[in-house]
Amino acid sequence: MGVVGWSYAQALRAPGTDPWTIRSVEWIRDHGGGGIVNRVEHWWYANHPPPKGGKPEHGLPKAAAPGHAAVGKKAKNGPQATAVTAPPVPDHLAPPPNVAPFTTPIADEGVWQPTGRTVQGLPGVYTTFMRPDPVHTSLVTGVAWMDTKLLKTVFVPGLQEPGSGPSPWGGQIPEDQRGGLVAAFNSGFKMSGSRGGYYTDGETVRPLREGAASLVITADGTAQVGMWGRDFAMGPNIKTVRQNLDLMVDGGQPVPGLESDTNDRWGATLGNKVYVWRSAVGVDANGGLIYVGGNGLNAKTLGDVLARAGAVRAMELDINSQWVTYYLYDQVYPTNPNGVTGRKLLPDMQRGEDRYLQPGERDFFALFAR
Repeated sequence: MGVVGWSYAQALRAPGTDPWTIRSVEWIRDHGGGGIVNRVEHWWYANHPPPKGGKPEHGLPKAAAPGHAAVGKKAKNGPQATAVTAPPVPDHLAPPPNVAPFTTPIADEGVWQPTGRTVQGLPGVYTTFMRPDPVHTSLVTGVAWMDTKLLKTVFVPGLQEPGSGPSPWGGQIPEDQRGGLVAAFNSGFKMSGSRGGYYTDGETVRPLREGAASLVITADGTAQVGMWGRDFAMGPNIKTVRQNLDLMVDGGQPVPGLESDTNDRWGATLGNKVYVWRSAVGVDANGGLIYVGGNGLNAKTLGDVLARAGAVRAMELDINSQWVTYYLYDQVYPTNPNGVTGRKLLPDMQRGEDRYLQPGERDFFALFAR
């Protein structure tokens, strides 16, 4: 009992931002109790399903208006013209078409709105909100589209996940990098449950699995999503590969089997049919990055929202209310670009807006102005 108590106390005192309740559950999982935790969670969510019908209590969230310009290398260090009649338009993607709702729409449902910090005068992120299916019409799912020509993606390892390997930022976005920070969102399952591997900066930290869903970041900071071994192969241009389960969307359609609980292609935890907080990331036909997150989603409805939003390939990220987080950032003071504050994509996302601005246990992705 003394050894057990010491181990549990160490888990509670470890650096990071997770509350003691989450640390306790994770400690149980890590010491052979994963099956018990999964059964308890599955029972709870199965017996407390989301309500059917109705409308969102406060309507759809309001997208944050475009904010201060993020400081990118091009904007800060690029050559200065001596005389111009108009600033040059940076290379960027065309905004995506609006998303068709699954049920009779309410105001602005599925309509993309520019939001967050601008990049060289253009919005790097568009967001929209929609009900995830025609049954649970009081729930709201948040969707963010990110311009990969204006934004570069950085993978940030956490204090504990994905384990060993390079971690120059210590589980957070350092203050001296925040001048260009535009958005950040959660990564995938813990490596022990991801059915995949992890590679970064020339080091294979966990062996990559052929066929696994993979978020790949190239040397220039461009993020892509696809199947390892089919859409990507290792080469000098690959900077980071973070794998998680199997693709949920492929060829622009949800893959078969999302409604089945008979396999763990999308995670053994909770099961594919259980309605819970879930998140995912995909890529559209033009290379734009799409994030989806919200409550009351099962594997099938998550895949449906991704495909409806234009994803041609997509992978599930983490699930459960403590892990699903997406933030947009803006300057606190106009004269201090490094002083930023976060804004949640959905107001009911549980973790605080400073989650990625202080050292945390889990890995995540951050997007910066180019």
